[in-house]
Amino acid sequence: MAGSVWVVVEQWQGQINDISFEALALGRELADALQVPLEAILPGPQCSTLAGQLGCADTVLCADHAALAEPIPEVHAAALADLARQRQPRVVLVPATNNVWGVSTLLGAILGAPAVNFAIDLKASDGALEARCVLYGGKLETRVRLTKEPAIIGLWPGARPADQGRSERQPAVEQVPVSVPSDVRLRLKRYIEPEAGEVDLTREDILVAVGRGIQSKDNLELAEELAQALGGEVCGSRPVVDQGWLPLSRQVGKSGLTVKPKLYLALGISGAPEHVEGMKNSALIVAVNTDPQAPIFNLAHYGVVADALELMPALAEAVRARKG
Repeated sequence: MAGSVWVVVEQWQGQINDISFEALALGRELADALQVPLEAILPGPQCSTLAGQLGCADTVLCADHAALAEPIPEVHAAALADLARQRQPRVVLVPATNNVWGVSTLLGAILGAPAVNFAIDLKASDGALEARCVLYGGKLETRVRLTKEPAIIGLWPGARPADQGRSERQPAVEQVPVSVPSDVRLRLKRYIEPEAGEVDLTREDILVAVGRGIQSKDNLELAEELAQALGGEVCGSRPVVDQGWLPLSRQVGKSGLTVKPKLYLALGISGAPEHVEGMKNSALIVAVNTDPQAPIFNLAHYGVVADALELMPALAEAVRARKG
């Protein structure tokens, strides 16, 4: 429908990813504010089997095409552009994850439309759209005003809770034809699963996460002692893994694991969006950092401005004493 708000649904091997529901939650708010329909764009072969999960949308547009089975940005952007020319949406929300990275920018280039990435919020203001975006790993925020349509928005994970975008309501479902390029140079031949680690961090209730703030690999022992006292496991951010302090199997974040423990203790972690994506749904987040302006404090339920190297042994001792 012309003037509607679109949410491009990201699915991976038959599963709808959480960021799609985050986008639906934000899309619902925006569509209601603009008084226009919310439409979910669901690409992929036999995608209609997943449409029932998208009840937050008024209508699900199923782009059932074999070429959309794999996350190739060039193909997805071309299909979306073809559909956008037919339907004339006002806003297009595209998840900004590894699976479909680059789709929003390519879509904007094809349509000659404004495109912004790393958006964490979007509002209608005085006849225009205003996107709030993060820059430099979350250290800066900027507001971008978009006056031309359609506005293409690359939505960063965490904009809204995923549960707000879930609904038991059954949406209307419509099959829509799309055209895709026949001369795509990229082909995905197979997927190589990473080797399993010695422990499955996704099943742990307590995680002690360390970042570059612990200064050196020698200080990992402090985190391990604290994890042992708490009955949990040690994990880390990408900089820690890149420096070889921890194996890849213990990396949490966009290029690592997604975890949802009961307690996530973040020690010396600044809180870059890439890391936040992997742990933002933890039940309780406690952050320790010497920088009071660290982005991790915006997410944490409890924050301590302190040196993690000093706090870890004191906390481990207190936990052991409490356990008797």
